[in-house]
Amino acid sequence: MMEVLNHLSTLLLLSLLPPALSHVVKKFSDVTDCEKFFLEGTTPNLPGILYDGIVKDQNRYKPICQKYNSIYRFATLYDTTNRIPVFSAYTFTGYTTGRPDDPWMIEPQLEEEKEGEKNSPEMQRMERVQYKNQAENNDYGQSKNPTDYKDVSRGHLFPSSHAHDLETQESTFTLTNIVPQVVSFNGGSWNDMEENVREKLMKDCINNNRKIEAYVVTGAVPSAKKTLNNRVNIPDLMWTAFCCYNREKKGWMAEAHWGWNKKEDVGETLNPETLGKLEEMLNKHHQGKDGPVKVFPKKCPRGP
Repeated sequence: MMEVLNHLSTLLLLSLLPPALSHVVKKFSDVTDCEKFFLEGTTPNLPGILYDGIVKDQNRYKPICQKYNSIYRFATLYDTTNRIPVFSAYTFTGYTTGRPDDPWMIEPQLEEEKEGEKNSPEMQRMERVQYKNQAENNDYGQSKNPTDYKDVSRGHLFPSSHAHDLETQESTFTLTNIVPQVVSFNGGSWNDMEENVREKLMKDCINNNRKIEAYVVTGAVPSAKKTLNNRVNIPDLMWTAFCCYNREKKGWMAEAHWGWNKKEDVGETLNPETLGKLEEMLNKHHQGKDGPVKVFPKKCPRGP
């Protein structure tokens, strides 16, 4: 009898534990180590997609706690219809130099499980099969659609240049963190912006513990019809914003940028914008009955 009671007690305790091995989850808040990538644990409000932490269409939009080598690295909301992320969220705590050798990976739990098998909660190197619910290397490298853009590359939402160590860098090379980005935009104004923001975060985002800490959310607005390989949406617009505490000014600061995903001339730049202007702009693209777009909690300033 005692053995039975002990067994039942163990089962009860296991049922109360947080799903620490979950990767694709119902809510980001299901995993404490994933929730920390959002300021105050508060996810963005995007009408019709995600509001008050609740995904509106859970068959289409999948919250991913991006896990690599047993550690949660960042968070992504993934659109399995367009096969691109809606956004990726991460904390910036410094960066490391260099770049891994493009070890492109996928998220196993987005795909149907084979009978008798359980998909891994860790991102994995791609196998040579077609993935139903996410992009794959063949979409970018062997497109058979003659109307495809030929000048797009894999564009990171969480850039590897913002990662604080090599393993986190490697984790950004999952196609669930990638959108088709026009080459001249990816390597031009967007790349310059990422470098400028990185230096600003290093300089201005020093908290009361004298540590670098900033919260960043980067997203993409899908196009109506443009696709890569008849599978992967080529977004019209990309955007990013950060919020952090500045110990010298004794207050919170925020900044935003966005740009159109199109061919650009050498020397084009993306000017810093306020968080309020970004949310105002995104309201034109994310409309619903839930309320307005909110990228960060109220403490992050919307104006100058």
